[in-house]
Amino acid sequence: MNVGTLTVFPEPGGQGTPADLQLNSVGKLKHFLSIEGLSRQLLTEIMDRAESFSSVAEQQVKKVPLLRGKTIVNLFFENSTRTRTTFELAAKRLSADVLNINIATSATSKGESLLDTIRNLEAMHVDMFVVRHAMSGAAHFIAEQAASHISVINAGDGRHSHPTQAMLDMFTIRRMKGDFSQLKVAIVGDVRYSRVARAQVHALNILGVEEVRLVAPATLLPDEIESLGVTVCHDMHEGLADIDVVIMLRLQRERMKGALLPSAHEYYNFYGLTEARLSQAKSDVIVMHPGPINRGVEIDSAVADGDRSVILQQVTHGIAIRMAVMSMAMQRGEG
Repeated sequence: MNVGTLTVFPEPGGQGTPADLQLNSVGKLKHFLSIEGLSRQLLTEIMDRAESFSSVAEQQVKKVPLLRGKTIVNLFFENSTRTRTTFELAAKRLSADVLNINIATSATSKGESLLDTIRNLEAMHVDMFVVRHAMSGAAHFIAEQAASHISVINAGDGRHSHPTQAMLDMFTIRRMKGDFSQLKVAIVGDVRYSRVARAQVHALNILGVEEVRLVAPATLLPDEIESLGVTVCHDMHEGLADIDVVIMLRLQRERMKGALLPSAHEYYNFYGLTEARLSQAKSDVIVMHPGPINRGVEIDSAVADGDRSVILQQVTHGIAIRMAVMSMAMQRGEG
């Protein structure tokens, strides 16, 4: 394995399940790298903890002292606005010290290997890495290599997973809909290249929803689609019929290889979410999108800004979920 600047990481889960790495000896969260392998009880615990943090933003002093004296490093090797900002806010609301590494001007851009970067940060006695990387498996690699006292949170790795995004989506659904067991959820769009979609499918199935539908053209569905425990639809009319929750996905053009779509306009004509198409779903349907939104490509502005949209609530809930995950990983006990 090359651990230099052009690292190609192995796909996670090759040796041992993701849960083996994520949980400590007494079953507490040590790292948060993937939804796969985690229990319904743990996902529920994360949401319950987030519920307890939801009111912090309404306080005059928007802080709790749980992580006072801890240092959290944001290592973002990919551009991000929502995810990086909400992680930073979450850490500060937990009273942690936050270090944002500008990768473009760091030693990594001068040829320093990822492993050397990690070792140097460890020497500064930091406590947690929040990692976003273009390569699948990067966060797992760092978790395997990091000192035992350091926790690693995956803020998105390649096409593999984005577990905190999935959990803020689950938290939003629970707050709006309650019981997961009666819900039918449609995930629409670029499933093939979306790390968010993979994490959402695992989370929804673990939480026991009635049905998960993937609605997309065949070119935007992953090869292993049959193993995901989903219903596949290629038509929006069929895919949205009797649905409780619609999750729209951004077209991941930066990860696409080749011409998988005729054009953005053509995609919108067949798979864009409009008021007319949304009428196929249940009358109390909610509409979600992990952002950033491409208006007029994945979703019409009237829907994105309409009364069934909970897109901005997702952003708000992201802070509480990330507070929950970071506090749980930092407060683990080996027993």
